[in-house]
Amino acid sequence: MSNELKSLTHSRRSVLIGGLAVATSAATAGVAHARMPMSTTNVPYFYRFPIGKFQATIVSDGPLALGEPSATFKGITKDEVQKALSENFLAPDNVILEQNVMVLNTGAKLVLFDSGMGISKAFGNTTGRLMRSLTQAGIDPARIDDVIFTHAHIDHIGGIVGKGGKRLFPNATLHLTKADYDFWTDESKLSGDLKAFVVHARTNLLPYKGRIKFVEDGKDVVPGVQAMAAPGHTIGHTIYIIKSEAASFAFIGDTTHHQILLTERPKTEFAYDTDPKQAVQSRLKVFDMLSKDKIPFVAYHFPWPGVGHIAKQGEGFRYFAEPMTIVPVPPPKKA
Repeated sequence: MSNELKSLTHSRRSVLIGGLAVATSAATAGVAHARMPMSTTNVPYFYRFPIGKFQATIVSDGPLALGEPSATFKGITKDEVQKALSENFLAPDNVILEQNVMVLNTGAKLVLFDSGMGISKAFGNTTGRLMRSLTQAGIDPARIDDVIFTHAHIDHIGGIVGKGGKRLFPNATLHLTKADYDFWTDESKLSGDLKAFVVHARTNLLPYKGRIKFVEDGKDVVPGVQAMAAPGHTIGHTIYIIKSEAASFAFIGDTTHHQILLTERPKTEFAYDTDPKQAVQSRLKVFDMLSKDKIPFVAYHFPWPGVGHIAKQGEGFRYFAEPMTIVPVPPPKKA
């Protein structure tokens, strides 16, 4: 073999070996680069959808753990509770509730419905993130015109005042029933079993004194938002019917706390109800209306974002969560 041929053969061999090494290195590097540490973050805690010409945004104050459920849900045995939860792929030993706060943009007003636990950690450290959720949604608390409450329990009025008594919605007018305001700010209850609830209500509501309006059954709170009495959970518990163009929507607060236990078995009583018997009657009345008229709603404590429909099923009702629409879907083309 000539020296020239030997040199050419050696060069080709070098290229092949070098190319193989580069390819192997690249493949190995590709595998290595695919690895990454496990992330601890998730999606932002807000979801938007239209109601006629209005726009609703659901934000969260964070999940609220009730713990072992048998002491909370009455008229149903512990075994029945655990069976109902297990059959629906839910933990039988710890009921987790959401806190679905709604912001309604009517074009003329920006309205907040309920407000979460705020700085109270009575139900653990997973609550109290309303301000963060609003920031993620691009909503400035200073631009909220009205805060409408379904009732004055700790997990609904708790997010409007920060540390040191600072008003977190400085330009807002508050709306709730006079019955609930009087009951939950009553100083005489500070020495009883309701002390924690009363302290929290006073802490949040009293700094807004002079900026509070009382809602009345059947009347508009702001244009497009009508109050509907649904007492029992508290003496002044109220839901709100929102109407824009041909669309109707309901914010039902604590009419029901659970998509299985108080919905499929609506006559089950709840330990935090002021009047459990009356709460059951209000629940049945609201459920009948929502199912008959096919009105979509958001339930404050249902799995986030809590938006869906309800339909009659046997002796109870069944909840159908509405699919979340992240990318707008165009209407179907006409034939």
